[in-house]
Amino acid sequence: MNLTDFTFQSFRFLLFPFSILYAGVVRLRHFFYDRKWFSSVQFNLPVISVGNLSVGGTGKSPMIEYLVQMLKDDYKPAIVSRGYKRRTKGYVLANEKTTALEIGDEPMQFKLHFPDIPVAVCERRIEAIPQLLQDRPDTSIVLLDDAFQHREIVPSFSILLTDYNNLFTRDFTLPTGDLRDLRSAYKRADLIVVTKSPSDLHEQQMKKIVAEINPFPHQNVLFASLEYESLYSLTDPQKKRDLLPDTGVLLVTGIANPKPLKQKLQQQENGYEFLSFPDHHIFTIDDLRMIRKRFEEMKEKNKLILTTEKDAVRLFKFKDELNALPIYVLPVRHRFLNEGDRLMRLRIREMLDAFKKDSATTENNN
Repeated sequence: MNLTDFTFQSFRFLLFPFSILYAGVVRLRHFFYDRKWFSSVQFNLPVISVGNLSVGGTGKSPMIEYLVQMLKDDYKPAIVSRGYKRRTKGYVLANEKTTALEIGDEPMQFKLHFPDIPVAVCERRIEAIPQLLQDRPDTSIVLLDDAFQHREIVPSFSILLTDYNNLFTRDFTLPTGDLRDLRSAYKRADLIVVTKSPSDLHEQQMKKIVAEINPFPHQNVLFASLEYESLYSLTDPQKKRDLLPDTGVLLVTGIANPKPLKQKLQQQENGYEFLSFPDHHIFTIDDLRMIRKRFEEMKEKNKLILTTEKDAVRLFKFKDELNALPIYVLPVRHRFLNEGDRLMRLRIREMLDAFKKDSATTENNN
């Protein structure tokens, strides 16, 4: 740990009394929901919630995309998200002309990857779902992005993500730690995925983490690593290339946790340079000039600018200005370890079968 990190952690420790206060407020909120003094709604179609207990990135977007790939051939999935840092308010259903400024970077990424899948944003997901079903009545299953802490909706199935390098069991509530919800809230999850796990994680290590999480009988704990795919050009997605070790790289990101990407780039022979922006940063023309200047100052003959898919949708508005620069996007997806993929699919299928059976029973009783 360097001096800056030590100073930051020391400062956060001084805020411990505020963490106790924050935890108390969150605990009281859960108490009201558990006692049904705050109402929750359950919809008459399957709803899968994906979220985490902490602030920062745990891989929610790749998990949503994984679920879409799993479901889209047999069902009519739709995605509902908050649309963080968008410049619109209320309910917005994405269309072919929608931009990241209107719906946010993550929903825009979903729309670009799955043009035929409805993507809606709204501050309150409980308001978004009825409007979505009115606009797209053929929807047969809803995926809620970053919704674990939103208890207004009772999901049919809840997936909780936790970062291997920052397990919720070892964390503390804000502002001393990164938890925005109580550690005990994990009991509401149907399935827990330890994301960003080493691809060579041993079974014995997995067992230790499972024991630490201490899942309930209804819960499975799965492990997934990040798998990076071939780069593609931001201005011409059909143009692809591999990241060769001797390439000079300028990494440009505005995401919560660039650490896994930085670790991947450490294998570059020439190293890499890093230009960091705040999470969900809306890029400006001045930012673009800064990126261009930093890139031109790099001495390597073979060099490129690298960014993430979330950043790419916010940079795309400068497509014409970026044509002269070799700026590439690095896609990422989850790769489940051991039997993780099979277990995930099995649990989702069991939930959908149970939902269909319960719906048929209700119809027959009526």
